[in-house]
Amino acid sequence: MSDDEHVINFYRPNEIPYGPFSNFSRHTVFYNNVLAKTSEHIFQAMKFEGTQHFNDVLNTKTPGDSAKMGRDRKRPLRKDWEGVKDELMYEICLAKFSQHKDIQKILLETGDATLVEHTGNDSYWGDGGDGSGRNQLGKTLMRVRETIKNNIKN
Repeated sequence: MSDDEHVINFYRPNEIPYGPFSNFSRHTVFYNNVLAKTSEHIFQAMKFEGTQHFNDVLNTKTPGDSAKMGRDRKRPLRKDWEGVKDELMYEICLAKFSQHKDIQKILLETGDATLVEHTGNDSYWGDGGDGSGRNQLGKTLMRVRETIKNNIKN
């Protein structure tokens, strides 16, 4: 199997070695002048930038709590969310993998493998469990990997 056919599935934050690819992994992220407990916390909070909901979501105890709160449509999403969410995820993931050299190394060691968030729970960020999903998080991490590779040139 060549590298371009190699697929790496990830989902659970505690799975070794690819757990850190999950936004639920316990890696702080400094983004937008804010230190967040996880990339999930800051991503979900950004849905409500400039409102009290931002702080409420950011300050939840777990990434699961932030996700649940961020998906609660009783909270008004920022108007441009659908247009900015993919780029925000990229910027947040780039910050995470730039700020933690140990997990940056794991990401770079994937070479040119296709990264897939393999879950039936999400067909936008994940693959839908059967490959029919968009796998946007996997695509985002591959973009982050390329950005980091291009910036490491000695």
